[in-house]
Amino acid sequence: MNKGICIVTVAPVRAENSDKAEIVTEILFGESADILEVEKNWTKIKMHYDGYEGWMDTKQIKPVSDEDLAKRKVTLITEDFSSVLTNDGKTLLSIGSEVEFPAVASRRSHDIRESIALTAKEFLNVPYLWGGKSFFAVDCSGFTQLVYKIHDIKLPRDTYQQAEIGEPLTFVEESQPGDLAFFENPEGKIIHVGIMLENQKIIHASGKVRIDTLDSTGIFNKEMNSHTHKLRVIKNVL
Repeated sequence: MNKGICIVTVAPVRAENSDKAEIVTEILFGESADILEVEKNWTKIKMHYDGYEGWMDTKQIKPVSDEDLAKRKVTLITEDFSSVLTNDGKTLLSIGSEVEFPAVASRRSHDIRESIALTAKEFLNVPYLWGGKSFFAVDCSGFTQLVYKIHDIKLPRDTYQQAEIGEPLTFVEESQPGDLAFFENPEGKIIHVGIMLENQKIIHASGKVRIDTLDSTGIFNKEMNSHTHKLRVIKNVL
């Protein structure tokens, strides 16, 4: 099967081979994928990191051989942004991108929970984008997946998939930084996820990446003076 590597800062991956189709996720610079199908300007891929499938612009992915991919050694960009020189000039890369040279050493804490919380806070005010998965814009599960990715913890792409892993907590008060909180709609479907911080605070992507308070009912938005998301479960995934 043919393989490919993303050669742009971040590329949308769509549900269908059309610019009008829904963005289901994004692929970052250096991330690899199986090439499933090519239709003129569109290439269908299956991402190696999380198995997600979709269509991307053919010009934004470079085919590589199995041998070259196997020999490839990459490191993650672990800071907010990194400027790198490519064949086309200087490129600004998002946290979570994969490069074939040593990246800048991370300045994060050695304590995994503290490090996850610190990383998550670096995303504050990053705008929400359905299907987003970069430091330029994120959706709720793209945000959690990306934060955990640079801590070498692999999460599935979608919220409901992330909710299937980890150990559930009994009380909100048991939560620790780095735990994941999941929220449901009136039909009981899990539709939102955020990362727990200290003192029952939660950081999540809703309009933008923001910090709110969590209680047994759900997320309380102080600005709106109301609850915005109904809590389903908090899970320890570490």
